[in-house]
Amino acid sequence: MADGYQGGLNVLLDGRRLSPVQRRIAHYLSENLDEAIFLSSVELAERAGVSQPSVTRFAMVLGFAGYPELRQALRPLVLGGSGTGEPQESLLRGAIDVEIRNLAVVRERLATFPLKELGEHLAATEPLPVVGLRVSCGLATTFASYARRIHPDVRLLTHGGSELVDGLHACRRAGAEWLVAVVLPRYPREAVQALEYAEKLGYRVAAITDKPGFPAEVVLDAPVGDRLVFDSHAAPLLLAMALVEAMADAAPLRTRARLEEYERMTDETGVFLPGDPPPPVAGNGGHLTG
Repeated sequence: MADGYQGGLNVLLDGRRLSPVQRRIAHYLSENLDEAIFLSSVELAERAGVSQPSVTRFAMVLGFAGYPELRQALRPLVLGGSGTGEPQESLLRGAIDVEIRNLAVVRERLATFPLKELGEHLAATEPLPVVGLRVSCGLATTFASYARRIHPDVRLLTHGGSELVDGLHACRRAGAEWLVAVVLPRYPREAVQALEYAEKLGYRVAAITDKPGFPAEVVLDAPVGDRLVFDSHAAPLLLAMALVEAMADAAPLRTRARLEEYERMTDETGVFLPGDPPPPVAGNGGHLTG
């Protein structure tokens, strides 16, 4: 897709919270705008692999009364221009640019986050429950995995229902005062309800999320990337790692002892490959084959 109308389409999409279905439509448009401006909403839906009402909702999310109005607004971006370029590369470059901006936002706001104080609280609470449901499970698991190396009792809760309630009760009975919750879009209703219940149990909640106004005592918010079909989480991941760093700094002697113990254990059991990682298979240039 030509850079000229790629930029124009990005202007329309900028700042919009799109569902995965709507992102499929945006992706198709970014690759085929010179053709799409002549399609009906039914034809566009077929090409993008979505329903016709989804196309209408997509146009309305962008501020238009319907798809005909959106198509009319898109036509000047294309007519008179060329349709050459590398659409997939352009899409990925745009997604990377968004993540760079998201990281810059976190850098500018870093002084506003109470990382030092929160790190001290989390380092002192035992056990430390970490909650993350559905898509938030990945970041919650990463945070818990690193936190376990410097904290004596981190308990990961990634299943909902009665199992989550049981886990919250067990941690509270064992002495937990704080919990860390990862809540990223799309926001599971069950996760929000679980955190409301956790506060009734007496927990103090620290949330890693993208919503500044999220209902928690401490909110570490960072924007997510929204240019691909599904969100990317570079900025929230950075905040999660910064929080682990703050926990490590809050208990330096314990951190050193536990890291040394961890290294001895991994050496004795051969958990990791020694030295540098093995080179790629010769002849494929590092690319997948088959």
